[in-house]
Amino acid sequence: MSLIVQKYGGTSVKDLDRIKAVAERIKRTRDAGHQVCVVVSARGGVTNRLIADAKSLHPNPDKREMDLLLSVGEQETIALTAIALQSLGVAAVSRTGAQAGIHTDLFHTKARIVDIDGGDIKEQLDAGRVVIVAGFQGVNSAGQITTLGRGGSDLSAIALAGALKADVCQIYTDVDGVYTADPRIVPNARKLDEVAYDEMLELASLGSKVMQSRSVEFASKFNVVFEVRSSFNDNPGTLVKAETTLEDVVVRGVAADRNQTKVVVSDLPDEPGVAARVFQALAQAHVNVDMIVQNVGRDGVANLTFTVGNDDASSAEEAVATVLKEVGAGAVRAAENVAKISVVGIGMRSHSGVASKMFDALADSGVNIQMISTSEIKISVIVDLEKAEHATRVVHTAFGLDRDD
Repeated sequence: MSLIVQKYGGTSVKDLDRIKAVAERIKRTRDAGHQVCVVVSARGGVTNRLIADAKSLHPNPDKREMDLLLSVGEQETIALTAIALQSLGVAAVSRTGAQAGIHTDLFHTKARIVDIDGGDIKEQLDAGRVVIVAGFQGVNSAGQITTLGRGGSDLSAIALAGALKADVCQIYTDVDGVYTADPRIVPNARKLDEVAYDEMLELASLGSKVMQSRSVEFASKFNVVFEVRSSFNDNPGTLVKAETTLEDVVVRGVAADRNQTKVVVSDLPDEPGVAARVFQALAQAHVNVDMIVQNVGRDGVANLTFTVGNDDASSAEEAVATVLKEVGAGAVRAAENVAKISVVGIGMRSHSGVASKMFDALADSGVNIQMISTSEIKISVIVDLEKAEHATRVVHTAFGLDRDD
């Protein structure tokens, strides 16, 4: 008897009809002779509504209270899913993140998992029950509820699959798998049969909405093979696993991230240690910095530009402003009207000319590049937000990724 971990996202459980459909799918899996542990997200729209309610009361709500508030969404779903299964004659029990033994660090709203003991999940499975676990949440050493950040249910599922030594981890979502680009932006995008951990990690961190990047990082670290597939049909999905090299595949996909803010720090004293103080302050504020460019100092001052997620923009400005006040010089300005376009592929390690092809395609289509960042398997550029979708389609076509109709 194999153990399968299934994860269902918000669109898959958005209303009672969808929850019933999910319960029927779980029942079919169990009737096929498998033990099933299920991780669910809050119903579609619930988390956004709770955030809006909190911010209508306070522009910067306390993070501890936000974790307590947002954890309600998943707890609603686990109970409803368990009840739906019971109505089908399937023994089922729900568990919160804390009851599932998901232990995190002390940081609220973006907690990191430090240990998983599984609680009594194995005992429940051995007793013939389906276990429904609340994704996105855990508990810290102080006994406080914590959440794992946007998309945290993916991380919950991957981490549980690793801890329980599951045979299969299936990530059910509203798309058929991982595509060469977002099909809503690029209609001719192709579904990938398989993708390497490194490629999936880059695509997830660069704006692909299919998986949370931390969940892919965890899967890679603990070698948890998983499949991304649709909860609306039975089509095969995309298998994500260790690297499989295809010599003729240079670029695997294109990602567009419109959740970007460009932060410009001007007239910064051009002295040793000043930039370090800026980034130390950002780190202490738990702001994740992405692309960084610093110009050559002139007349004793320099400009520093970097990008952060939109959610971190205000925290980044506050952190930098504190440093500038301490050094007695400089100014900080943030602009949210930018997007990051990236190409990803492990084949780039052994092929040249990828950057020039990307830059030529953008230039020919009238898209100006503001910043550039590269790694072994990716190239990213910052462009005007209004050009993001057009740039994505141009680059996708330039690398021959369009589907043949």
